[in-house]
Amino acid sequence: MRTVGVEEELLLFDRASGEPRALSTAVLARAARDTAERPGSAEDEGGCRDCDSEYTEDDAFEKELHGHQIEFATRPQSDMDSLSAEIARWRAEAARHAGDVGGSVAALATSPLPASPSVNVGGRFQWMEEQFGLTTQEQLTCGCHVHVSVESDEEGVAVVDRIRPWLAVLVALSSNSPFWQGKDSQYASYRSRVWGRWPMAGPTELFGSAERYEQQVSDMVTTGVLRDRGMVYFDARLSHRYPTVEIRVADVCLDAGTTVLIAALARGLVETAAREWRAGTPPLGHGVSLLRLAAWRAARSGLDDALLHPLSMRPAPCAEVVRALLDHVTDALADSGDLALARERTARLLDHGTGARVQRDLFARTDSLSTVITECVRRTQAAPT
Repeated sequence: MRTVGVEEELLLFDRASGEPRALSTAVLARAARDTAERPGSAEDEGGCRDCDSEYTEDDAFEKELHGHQIEFATRPQSDMDSLSAEIARWRAEAARHAGDVGGSVAALATSPLPASPSVNVGGRFQWMEEQFGLTTQEQLTCGCHVHVSVESDEEGVAVVDRIRPWLAVLVALSSNSPFWQGKDSQYASYRSRVWGRWPMAGPTELFGSAERYEQQVSDMVTTGVLRDRGMVYFDARLSHRYPTVEIRVADVCLDAGTTVLIAALARGLVETAAREWRAGTPPLGHGVSLLRLAAWRAARSGLDDALLHPLSMRPAPCAEVVRALLDHVTDALADSGDLALARERTARLLDHGTGARVQRDLFARTDSLSTVITECVRRTQAAPT
């Protein structure tokens, strides 16, 4: 069975005031101290996760671009219950470390309250700030990246080519960023719109082979616009660290159970695409322009309005599009034991709403973005549902 690993980015807030606060250095120092005091733990060497060759539990937490956020990564898991338990564990650990320095954490993809982002110290981050200017300053966003194992680069590229039309549905299901700098953005996933300001981000054309994929990545790095391969921010890409396809479109999810759903669907998409490739089924030929429109529609609507159907690229009710995704991956989900989980949690989202709807409903009831944050801090630590 294919393994799945998840990376979640979390926002940091002042525990007393509820304001966004650049606490990452202090939080990571507390985490490093715990690691050093743990019997048998390896020395924490720090650095950039994009440059690491393998995962160890001692470096589960990582510095991110801005001081207002931290990231953690799970181990590769085959079982969704184990993945769920690990996500809950690291969310709780992040909250504990933040609490030790007067902070709190929330699984919010953008900050409801205004923030003045500060880029973290480090050669890579400073290079990005100099290279991309205001775009770097504006990227106080938190995503959820899912790694799914593949057998080879050739299989991985075949997967990347075949999952392209379905990724916008993951944007809609995970949408958790309606507010930006104290205002309603009118989007369910405004994070994805901000992320799209990077010139190397977004959907890709069909590659057709691992050789063509590698040539594209090499050509992008050679331009000098990117510092290295870690800055190839495709919606789905081959990881240069692990034998995985990394799917990068989702907002960080308010409910950890939704994170598990996104991981299960991602594995289902990868397995379905690999089977299609082995059977000789060609990928859908939708152009990048249509894929960009589908992603925009998903970011705007979430699960509160129509989406573009991945097969036809025509508007359809969101429930119909979600059912189409489930139908597409049903066999793979059944084989991995995830079908009941996926059906139950997608139905829950359609009935009760995504994180974006939760935030808007909270604000409608309280007229207080601070209260929205307080409640989201609590929900971040709640048991997955």
